[in-house]
Amino acid sequence: MFNKDCFLDHVAIAVKNLDIAQKVYEDLGLKFSNKREVVESQKVTTAFAHIDEHAHIELICPLNSEGPVQKFIDKNGEGIHHLCFSVPDVEKKSAEMKALGYQLIHERPFMGANNCLVNFIHPKSTGGVLIEISQSLNSKE
Repeated sequence: MFNKDCFLDHVAIAVKNLDIAQKVYEDLGLKFSNKREVVESQKVTTAFAHIDEHAHIELICPLNSEGPVQKFIDKNGEGIHHLCFSVPDVEKKSAEMKALGYQLIHERPFMGANNCLVNFIHPKSTGGVLIEISQSLNSKE
């Protein structure tokens, strides 16, 4: 049974060059938004392509030699960085996960790409997978 309140929002892939990486997925048939967004807090530029009605591929490219994504690439090379799940209330879900013993990377949620409030669950408490939880602040039209 599907949960309409929690679903896969995106798979984030750390890349060194957005144009080169984007071409790979476009050659597969995905169409990227023309909009690229800089997320200063994470020191990345993002590009999104829809996979289905909910899920996306998010390419994340470091702005410079600083920031968590650049550190990830330096350590692991390019590749899958995290999974993101959309939730109705990221503050509530963060508190629930912390109460269940999961280690959050940030004490409080913060603004991420696409006008979303986000937080991350540390891979040490999820079997090695960095998980982002995200709440869209875009109004439903």
